[in-house]
Amino acid sequence: MELIDEIEQKRREMENLALEKGLGAPEVLKVSEELDQLLNQYLKGSQSAC
Repeated sequence: MELIDEIEQKRREMENLALEKGLGAPEVLKVSEELDQLLNQYLKGSQSAC
């Protein structure tokens, strides 16, 4: 799976959890941190390609 696809999947997972449990739920925060890590990986890759 491509990194951009993983990011999109994690974003959808976070949105669904937030709708179900609320934005401050621990599960939502955990997924948000995972999404941040994926986004950081993506940004590192795009910066090194320049």
